[in-house]
Amino acid sequence: MTNYDLLLKQAGELLESEPWAVSALSNLSSLIMVSLDNLNWAGFYIMRNGVLTVGPFQGKPACIHIPLGKGVCGACASKNETMLVPDVHEFPGHIACDSASNSEIVVPIHSEGKLVAVLDIDSPLKNRFSEDDKAGLEQLVKLIEEKGRWGM
Repeated sequence: MTNYDLLLKQAGELLESEPWAVSALSNLSSLIMVSLDNLNWAGFYIMRNGVLTVGPFQGKPACIHIPLGKGVCGACASKNETMLVPDVHEFPGHIACDSASNSEIVVPIHSEGKLVAVLDIDSPLKNRFSEDDKAGLEQLVKLIEEKGRWGM
């Protein structure tokens, strides 16, 4: 079970030391990877020219562009809500960037009222993510939204 209180404290310190999104998201993807068990990918897709574009992450090489509405990340972005998917193989239109992924959680990230990115986390285990994970990761995203700087 993940200690989200500790994760949020560490994330807050990382965001205080460097709020610029690219650097912060790089360290946060690493923090997620070492803090949560049974992951094979943790990172961010950033909105760029109307398409989700791979940003800082930990894991195997990933899909570079994901259109809105496609796959779990695109569905999260277009619906503007967290997507917790127990079995990605049952998700209509799932994009298999890594065939080892079996479950996924994606959380939308906003700045100044608009969607700027999504947090994407994959696991090789089915049913890996719980409602506790959803709540903890949504709190992490809230910290990113409050403390992160998206401009240079």
